[in-house]
Amino acid sequence: MAGPAGSGEDAGGPSSSVPTGRAGRKAGSGSKRKPVPAETLPVARVAVDMPLAHLDRPFDYQVPESMADTAVAGCRVRVRFAGRLANGFLLERAAASEHGGRLAYLERVISPEPVLTPEVAGLARAVADRYAGTLADVLRLAVPPRHARVESGSAESGSAASGPGARPPVTPEPGTWSRYRTGPSFLAAIADGRAPRAVWSALPGPHWAGEIAVAAATAAAAGRGALIVVPDARDLEVVDVALTKLLGPGQHVCLAAGLGPAERYRRWLRIVRGEVTIAAGTRSAMFAPVANLGLVAIWDDGDDLHAEPRAPYPHAREVLALRAHRDGAAALIGGFARTAEATQLVAIGWAHALEADRPVVRRCAPLISAAGDDSELARDEAARSARLPSVALRTAREALSSGPVLFQVPRRGYVVAVACGHCHAPARCSACGGPLMLPAAEAPAACGWCATAGRWTCPDCGHTRLRAAVTGAGRTAEELGRAFPSVPVRTSGGDGVIAEVPGTPAVVVATPGAEPRADGGYRAAVLLDGWALLGRASLRATEEALRRWMNAAALVRSSAAGGAVVIVAAAGLPAVQALVRWDPVTHAERELAERAELRFPPAVRMASLTGPKDAVAGLIAVADLAAPAEVLGPVPIAADGSPDHRDQAGEQVRALIRVPRSGGGALAAALHSAQAVRSAHKDPGAVRLQLDPAELI
Repeated sequence: MAGPAGSGEDAGGPSSSVPTGRAGRKAGSGSKRKPVPAETLPVARVAVDMPLAHLDRPFDYQVPESMADTAVAGCRVRVRFAGRLANGFLLERAAASEHGGRLAYLERVISPEPVLTPEVAGLARAVADRYAGTLADVLRLAVPPRHARVESGSAESGSAASGPGARPPVTPEPGTWSRYRTGPSFLAAIADGRAPRAVWSALPGPHWAGEIAVAAATAAAAGRGALIVVPDARDLEVVDVALTKLLGPGQHVCLAAGLGPAERYRRWLRIVRGEVTIAAGTRSAMFAPVANLGLVAIWDDGDDLHAEPRAPYPHAREVLALRAHRDGAAALIGGFARTAEATQLVAIGWAHALEADRPVVRRCAPLISAAGDDSELARDEAARSARLPSVALRTAREALSSGPVLFQVPRRGYVVAVACGHCHAPARCSACGGPLMLPAAEAPAACGWCATAGRWTCPDCGHTRLRAAVTGAGRTAEELGRAFPSVPVRTSGGDGVIAEVPGTPAVVVATPGAEPRADGGYRAAVLLDGWALLGRASLRATEEALRRWMNAAALVRSSAAGGAVVIVAAAGLPAVQALVRWDPVTHAERELAERAELRFPPAVRMASLTGPKDAVAGLIAVADLAAPAEVLGPVPIAADGSPDHRDQAGEQVRALIRVPRSGGGALAAALHSAQAVRSAHKDPGAVRLQLDPAELI
């Protein structure tokens, strides 16, 4: 158990009051009689729900005889802490306490259900230590809120499901994995109970979910559990269908926020009670208490939905890697593209690459071309500046004769930004500096912030004509509707995301990540405004752009089936070349090498501190960082795009601290200790602490 055990009487902070013997006498059943300690293992070590860093340790409490049978390891309890009642988890029972003073009694057992397994408790502690967080914050993410009616009633929902011992083992055929060089050996290692780790570059097409299902079924046939994490509910639906098709109904559970608290808790209880050994879900399922874990798998680990937005901000990929290491389980990190973090795991030898041979890749991938390549410019000089060059129109027109065509647009809305029609300078309001809106015919331009309308003149070149600099999905759908008047146009994105479209001719306009699947695959795809993705002010802009393009292109039929993809971007860009060749591995290795040269993650471990200027400076000073730790900043930041964001504590700033990868553990420990000192002293100003943040810019 990480951290020293304390007691209910020494709740470390200056504001804490001592739970006296009088409070202990009132504990237990509520009678005025003095409680009697349990005869066996009378001490309970409790993780109290207190997210203060200086209280991040278990505390010892006395177990009354009346709760001797219900106060089991992993159950939820109620204790008196610092003069108040607080919730907590009973981590373990012990024969004696290292605390020499009097122990307060447990107030009550909220539920005797052991919802926190020892494996998940240890994982939560490891995650808290890695991200310089507290155990209480991680446990809030790991264990869903209690639903009493579900817990006390039947755990079955809909159709009854038998336990794992009642179903015959399923030995899947490894046919789909034979497309990869080391695919059969990867499955054989899982079947033998070993722990292979692979970074998987999936072939384009709809087979990825079936391949994950085969790996999970292989682990189940070997008598071990499997855990699958995907970015969103649409991907989860595909995995659910694949698992049901392979294993039959009731042999796995899916966890997602859209289920509602009751159904989600019911399914979670099925896992913790051992009724199923295969679980799939979105980000929060990374803590699912699957017993005897034999395989962890994550799909599309570069998706920002895998990054937890609540403290201590763990990433699903890192949590699953920790689980694989701690439980001796196999690990499968897959996607059409590859992240620099996954490439780092291959570079250090933690995992091996799982790829297909180049002839197989060429056979499965669509024919991809760039609208700005030399041959196209020779035929159409306007292709250099046109939003929809002739090659894209020609490809779409030919494809619409036999199937749907996907148009990927980076932005939602109608016209996101307006610029000068001559020099392309952004059009801003002369009164407030806000963005101008594209006017209707013969109407003056109006500001999107202050609504000031009038004739606009470009301050750079003096021209008055406006043009759409960034066109959203709505405006694009209108333009394509006029270009293809006899074909239906469907839009997916924002609040109206479509899961699937039929295989009949149609124009589908979608934002990145909202592309619907097409029955039989798209006949063609056009990736518009590539510069909008590549031009993001982010360390991951290039990697993210390639990931978005490859996810969309993977929905298109193979080149053998007539599938084609046109990307509207400069052909010489490395990301565009990686897409054309369908070679994410080389691009990721180049990206990792560039980050290593600049000393950016994942080549180094980095912490981000955001908050009031004095608070950030105070935390860095208390942490007493020594070489080779390097502090960058702090620098002022803006919130929500405002030019000068301030709060009561002063200016908001951000500082970055980077150390070699070998010093990541020491950095996390130093920052956690500094946070503990600040919380114990009640220093003003909250500092947001992130280890290996998803975004640095």
